[in-house]
Amino acid sequence: MTCSPMLNPPKNLHVCLSPALIPQYNVEDYIVVIVDIFRATSSICYGIDNGAEAIIPVAEVEECIAYRNIGLNYLLAAERNGEVVAGFDFGNSPFSYTREKVGGKTVVLTTTNGTQALHLSRSAKRIVIGSFLNLTALSKWLKIQNESILLVCAGWKNNFNLEDTIFAGAVIEQIKGSSFKLDDPAIAANDLYQLAKDDLPGYLAKTSHSERLKKLGIEKDIAFCLNVDITSSIPVLVGEKLVRLS
Repeated sequence: MTCSPMLNPPKNLHVCLSPALIPQYNVEDYIVVIVDIFRATSSICYGIDNGAEAIIPVAEVEECIAYRNIGLNYLLAAERNGEVVAGFDFGNSPFSYTREKVGGKTVVLTTTNGTQALHLSRSAKRIVIGSFLNLTALSKWLKIQNESILLVCAGWKNNFNLEDTIFAGAVIEQIKGSSFKLDDPAIAANDLYQLAKDDLPGYLAKTSHSERLKKLGIEKDIAFCLNVDITSSIPVLVGEKLVRLS
């Protein structure tokens, strides 16, 4: 007697807690969601929702400079260690990605953590960008995809961080139980989200990156990045550019 194959095998819903762990996954088997809550992916979501034509993520400052050197009329944005790199138009504060500043324009962006995680995930089936700003729109879209999903937390310089992991848990909260199989990091992320969900700002105020940003005098960025569902756009990587998912 032979067993019939499972008609609809469960899809995987996994969480990568640090970019350093990306090699442990067969990234090409997943839709990857890049998460860098403070502040890169929040700013990307806000910029795309505010009409940016595209955002080009690059890994290194030198790559960003190259776009100026070849004469393209792009806005150049570079952040390292929470601060704008000297000589660039702006960094990754969401307040630099308003409609007045980025509407109809292309931004070339490099950051300490988020763009690095994205480049390590380039072999994925598809790459999209997540933040609390587009939480529900993203979760609804992920829920109907017929692919396994990997939430990649950008962390801080290859270390685990709370804010990205708790966002991963928030996504899992919205889509778990819909034919997805969770791994241990996904279960842990969702458990952390249960602890934090009633007071996200209060819980995440104790994070190390929150403390770094406070020392730079940009507490308003932290508060903004914890706004839930103020955008509906899902940035998706098409070629070298992040554009609005149609």
